[in-house]
Amino acid sequence: MSDRGLALARSKMQAEGVAPAAIETFTRFYHLLESGETGLVREADVDPLTDLPRHADLAVPDADAQAALARTAIIKLNGGLGTSMGMDKAKSLLTVRDDARGEEGGALTFLDVIVRQVRAAREATGARLPLVLMNSFRTRDDTLAALAPYDDIAVDGLPLDFLQNREPKLRADTLEPVEWPADPTLEWCPPGHGDLYPALHASGVVRALLDAGFRYASVSNSDNLGAAPDGAIAAWFAASGAPYAAEMCLKSPADVKGGQLVVRKSDGRIVQRETAQTHPDDVDVSLDPTVHRYFHTNNLWFDLEALAAELDRTGGVLELPLIRNEKTVDPTDASSPAVVQIESAMGAAVAVFEGATAIEVGRERFLPVKTTSDLLLMRSDVYELTDDYRLVAQVDAPLVKLSTTYKQIAGFDVRFAQGAPSLRAASSLTVEGDWTFGARVRAEGDAVLADAGEAATVPDGATVTADGVQP
Repeated sequence: MSDRGLALARSKMQAEGVAPAAIETFTRFYHLLESGETGLVREADVDPLTDLPRHADLAVPDADAQAALARTAIIKLNGGLGTSMGMDKAKSLLTVRDDARGEEGGALTFLDVIVRQVRAAREATGARLPLVLMNSFRTRDDTLAALAPYDDIAVDGLPLDFLQNREPKLRADTLEPVEWPADPTLEWCPPGHGDLYPALHASGVVRALLDAGFRYASVSNSDNLGAAPDGAIAAWFAASGAPYAAEMCLKSPADVKGGQLVVRKSDGRIVQRETAQTHPDDVDVSLDPTVHRYFHTNNLWFDLEALAAELDRTGGVLELPLIRNEKTVDPTDASSPAVVQIESAMGAAVAVFEGATAIEVGRERFLPVKTTSDLLLMRSDVYELTDDYRLVAQVDAPLVKLSTTYKQIAGFDVRFAQGAPSLRAASSLTVEGDWTFGARVRAEGDAVLADAGEAATVPDGATVTADGVQP
């Protein structure tokens, strides 16, 4: 039965022109899946990662930082559609800030900020800093159209993007590709960000960067505007001689999800453990900041020569751990058939590269937007946009929790049409039910809006406190 399932899946991928490296990667994971592999990393088999060097402690001469950035490329993962927020285009095209400065003024998307961060770093250091996006088939056209006005962003004929692969969802009962005539696009899923490696191999981007004189790559998600080009980290990584490095953050009470690096007891190798790879019995200890102090930012650094050698050696099929992700074929329909999505994490390559390392970075390097609650925080006055287009927190960021009324971006924008409330005096903001915010609203302390039982409005100039709306 499973042989049939694999044959059907391979045929389906070949018919859609999926890259051979991606098909072979899928095949490897399929065999792991049918053998009962879960990809779980048990707590008893690992030790916590400790004693990392700190970004804040780096003392890097400007000349060294500039020299390292001169040999660095910026790669952004841009395949996400923002479907969890009701979007049908690249999430990076979502407005994240307003900028009122001269010709650069107006609403800025994630992509606008990324481009301007790269431009600012080029101007400050003289580095060429190519920007290369890993798009999906569904984000490529809109993204490249949005980049068209930036006619200065391309470097030395290098591509602006390369394509992420896709793979069939598998029926949980037969491990055969699912069929869903109601919407055939739902028969496919992305292979997780571990697809970076077969996608890089298929596109030839790594070799193109090396041929153009680049030695290092900084890789991060396009929805994390904290991962701006950084000369100090580039110089530290270049001096380390490591083939690979990960940026890690200290946990806070808000960090209840996300991957972490741990040390495998059997061989002392650093390995990654994603949330989906954590056994239910180990969840509490994995989240305990007194045991596992760091979480993974998904900001990575590569020595391109080491990466090219490994991609050439394996044909783009890196031996990453399997992540088995169980869903329904239609994520919005719990009664639709159960499926298995085969995934992997790009950070898991830490176990592939001997001598891989990590560095502790501050929260300013990790500003992801996964929900509209995150987006409200980023649009608020908690952050200011600097001249080099970094988002800098003016106070400790409060914890924002919005009700499901605000989950979709359309409903969110309508309810905050007058702008985000001031959150600088807030330690948290919890909004229950359906509230539309007026202009110049402030939140103070542990601000709470209880469900009014019907649609309600926070008046212009009002203050929200622990006791609700105050004039």
